[in-house]
Amino acid sequence: MSESVARPLLRADGVGKSYTLRGRRVDVLNDVSLAVSGGEVTALVGHSGSGKTTLLHILGLLTPPDGGRVFVGSADGRNPVDTSGLSDGELADLRRSRLGFVFQSYNLLPQHSALLNVALPHLGSRGAGERRARELLARVGLADRADHLPSELSGGEQQRVALARALINDPPVVLADEPTGNLDTDSEDVLLALFRELADEGRAVLLVTHNPTVSESADVVHRLEKGAFTDTRDAADEPATGTESSK
Repeated sequence: MSESVARPLLRADGVGKSYTLRGRRVDVLNDVSLAVSGGEVTALVGHSGSGKTTLLHILGLLTPPDGGRVFVGSADGRNPVDTSGLSDGELADLRRSRLGFVFQSYNLLPQHSALLNVALPHLGSRGAGERRARELLARVGLADRADHLPSELSGGEQQRVALARALINDPPVVLADEPTGNLDTDSEDVLLALFRELADEGRAVLLVTHNPTVSESADVVHRLEKGAFTDTRDAADEPATGTESSK
């Protein structure tokens, strides 16, 4: 792996998060640090309430941390941006240009075709966006489904459309929250193969999952419990095993 690929493209330093519930403070994350490198699939696992989805939202610049910092790198990992203190508009620009999101529930617009769902977030012209969208749909094996509405697609097909949408602006980082949670085994295998291709291109791929099959496919596995990491391993040497509850 080249030096540029190995650089962290997304990093959290000492991140903390708490909420107030019925007048009581609930600590969700406690001084969590994490680096997600290009060229790797990283899995974030943990039981329900462990804080993994909160951490993903903080890394994805959707939720601000109470403490600590998040850094987002460019495609080569150089000159990472310290996101603390950025305005909402600056954070939105960074999300659109450097981060791609895939969610368990797909989040497709039901009134639009697969093509338009993929093309809508494109930062360039409409024509360029639709050309790029067609290329991405072909890449995920859905070139012949471009004009179909989400309701006309299977769950696995909808999730591949969602992945194509996440790639529309060629982000160096892809974040996925339980991306296989609603899929059958065959669709899961297709999606995991696509995530692997993205990592092999030098992207950083971070998957939040409770599915052992997904975590075993990752290069690095971080286990989060009660807001802190209890285990980090190279999955190529020692795959994570066992069954976990949903988030």
